[in-house]
Amino acid sequence: MQNDSAGIVQKLWNYCNVLRDDGVSYGDYVEQLTYLLFLKMADEHTKPPFNKPPTIPVGLDWQSLLQKDGSALEVHYRHILESLGKETGMLGVIFRKSQNRIQDPAKLRRLLELINAETWVGIDIDVKGAIYEGLLQKNAEDIKTGAGQYFTPRPLIKAVVDVIKPEPGMTIYDPACGTGGFLLAAHDFLSHHYQLDKEQKTFLKLRTLGGKDIVDSVARLCAMNLYLRGIGGEEESPIEVGDALVSDPGDRYDIILTNPPFGKKSSITIVNGEGKADKEALVYERQDFWATTSNKQLNFLQHVKTLLKINGKAAIVVPDNVLFEGGAGETIRRKLLSDYDVHTLLRLPTGLFYAQGVKANILFFDRRPASEKPWTEKLWVYDLRTNKHFTLKTNSLRYEDLTDFTRNYNPENRRERAQTERFKSFTYDELMQRDRVNLDILWLKDESLEDSANLPDPDVLAAEIVDNLEAALEEFRAVYENLEQGT
Repeated sequence: MQNDSAGIVQKLWNYCNVLRDDGVSYGDYVEQLTYLLFLKMADEHTKPPFNKPPTIPVGLDWQSLLQKDGSALEVHYRHILESLGKETGMLGVIFRKSQNRIQDPAKLRRLLELINAETWVGIDIDVKGAIYEGLLQKNAEDIKTGAGQYFTPRPLIKAVVDVIKPEPGMTIYDPACGTGGFLLAAHDFLSHHYQLDKEQKTFLKLRTLGGKDIVDSVARLCAMNLYLRGIGGEEESPIEVGDALVSDPGDRYDIILTNPPFGKKSSITIVNGEGKADKEALVYERQDFWATTSNKQLNFLQHVKTLLKINGKAAIVVPDNVLFEGGAGETIRRKLLSDYDVHTLLRLPTGLFYAQGVKANILFFDRRPASEKPWTEKLWVYDLRTNKHFTLKTNSLRYEDLTDFTRNYNPENRRERAQTERFKSFTYDELMQRDRVNLDILWLKDESLEDSANLPDPDVLAAEIVDNLEAALEEFRAVYENLEQGT
């Protein structure tokens, strides 16, 4: 049984580099691997010692692929992808809208042989997961594809899950699941921190985790990521494809962990009478929302608060504009601070995400029963931004960079927290007295303002300028709309 994950990864990478010469990107490569790995593992499950009934229809399975060569192989592979994309459950999610990107049948045949040489079901689950995570990480680094926006830094995810502390029997959901980082970290936490009995293990496998993503290819990678770790059943997929913001799904969860995609507006493309394509901002009219806005981030925040059970816990990545934007932003912040216990804000440095210059934060809050008294007593703000500089390649974020935050968060008893240089608390009344209930709070002296040698890279500075201009434009637009409405 081969457990040499580094060796397998190297083989897969070497082959990826050959395919890249033919114009196959990391994203396309990982996608093709996803299809082929799934077919191979489904085939392995039908053989000893498992002897499970086949989940792939006969004639569309791994063995049928091995029997073909040349152009017949390419035609048959396309037929398999198209047919399985119409199936339900996990199969349907993984193969939905799938297409063959490897046009050279000889190279497709070589990839089949590489995968066929390994017994994938025999590789222990953590190793398989590590192989696939390595592929996803590489894909995220391929900035041209834009895949990075679906990839949240794993040390950050681990720190968030460590302070949220999921427990057996809880349900955990991510409405913008990307490749599944938060869901997998929660699964790992539950697996490693508790001695689960048989019933709890079944619940963890089939009913604990759920997610949704609007992008087919990303939902596919997430479903495969879970499948490689033995999460989810053959019939039902824990991952759905669709726009999470369209409506209240009705389901409620114990924990929501999410990093919604960057970009403040959701949009749809409408072709007008002259045949020109116009992008129109999507405005979601929902009864459960406190304010109607085209700002996607504010809508995700409202969606998350709806998804929580009473006493449920949420951690959501939000850009700075969610903290200070007027109009709908102020309305939402006031309601959130009043109706929910908004207890912690982690200010993140730039250089963590694959979208340059993004200024983001993680907002932690709990849902509470209805009350006349505001639920937020104190908001604790941890500043990991000021005088902290990270880059994706040369100085990437490590878990150790977050240990001071996780210690100060004090998940065992949040009532017993102490103020430090980077960790300050602000009472509900103090927050309400701030202009527009602005939560964009920083107090440390920024050394880079005094020393030009510490300035960020020009592309980061440019991205920040664009971000600030967009935020200002959003503010002017809100003022203009209020004037239009005569308010």
